Amino acid sequence: MFKVTENIFYIGVDDTDIDLFEGQYAVPNGVSYNSYICKDKKIAVFDTVDSRKTAQWLKNLETALNGKQPDYLIISHMEPDHASSIPAFLDRYPSASVVGNEKTFIIAERFFRDAKFKKLTVKDGDKLDLGKHRITFHFAPMVHWPEVMFSYDEADKVLFTADAFGKFGALSHKEDWLDEARRYYINIVGKYGISVQAILKKVGALDVKTICPLHGPVLKDDISHYVGKYSIWSSYTPEEDGVFIAYASIYGNTEKAAKELCSKLLKRGIKAETADLARCDPSQAVANAFKYSKLVIASVTCDGGILPCAEAFINKLKAKSFQNRTVGFIQNGSWCPVSAKVMRTAFESFKNIAFCNSAVTVNSAMNEEAEKQLSALAEELSE
Repeated sequence: MFKVTENIFYIGVDDTDIDLFEGQYAVPNGVSYNSYICKDKKIAVFDTVDSRKTAQWLKNLETALNGKQPDYLIISHMEPDHASSIPAFLDRYPSASVVGNEKTFIIAERFFRDAKFKKLTVKDGDKLDLGKHRITFHFAPMVHWPEVMFSYDEADKVLFTADAFGKFGALSHKEDWLDEARRYYINIVGKYGISVQAILKKVGALDVKTICPLHGPVLKDDISHYVGKYSIWSSYTPEEDGVFIAYASIYGNTEKAAKELCSKLLKRGIKAETADLARCDPSQAVANAFKYSKLVIASVTCDGGILPCAEAFINKLKAKSFQNRTVGFIQNGSWCPVSAKVMRTAFESFKNIAFCNSAVTVNSAMNEEAEKQLSALAEELSE
């Protein structure tokens, strides 16, 4: 527990035992489940935590209450990593009102069919007076669930943002916000850029001094930096001018071509990095593809198509609405290379994709002709 402002406290918990977030994203440094409490004439708790950590959270809450009773439990987001401790909260504090919107309670009743809710249903723009602190609710549908809402405390200028502005990593693990926030955003919220743009515009007029997300650190310094990153990510704008080269290789020859292209780009002063799609963290590969302005995928031809890891990567990009990028291909094949055609066909269904004119074909292993083609592709990507 720590102080956010004079009357607002963090009462969340770290989960360093979890290996996969949402059953699919590797979190080697764990994750935090954030919850907050505002102590005024009326006491409001902001969200609960995953049931994995209910007991620890209830202890934090009890310490913060110091013998008092909470009046409200405000639910920003009904996903179980934030809401599955609601029944335990209500068992201990049955007089508290649960604050949410109509969609909040529709989903809550699906998760907790037997739970008794003392409901306070709010509409977009409604206010909740706690005393000195007055909370305004700003609906943020599809960021990234339909019931999501932000809460703004006018007194301390604190914005509670549900999953927005969150990141992977437990709070006990100190690291820079950007990389894990990008990986979190692209993979969790990335598909819903239009919705994120809408809420950014909606709360843009607010004077925000502090952002309290449901994962990751409380953000206080240079709020414009964090909002700026979200504006870039949610508009599908490349964050950096550079090239991400993702390869799927069997015997190392396709890998060699991918790394040779990277070397040629770096020598030209172009930012570039590679990733082995068979071995890297898929969520990191997707985040890196969004980070850069250009993407090259290299895959060997296999069974008349591409390697499964390359196919899965392309499918993940499509699911996250990858767009506004330049894409190139490197193909390999010993007798009938068709992987470039297969990959290009897949990307033709994406929005606003420009394709490189230079084609690279590796027939089994690198040779002089493949080297020339790589140089031509590097030159085109450098322009």
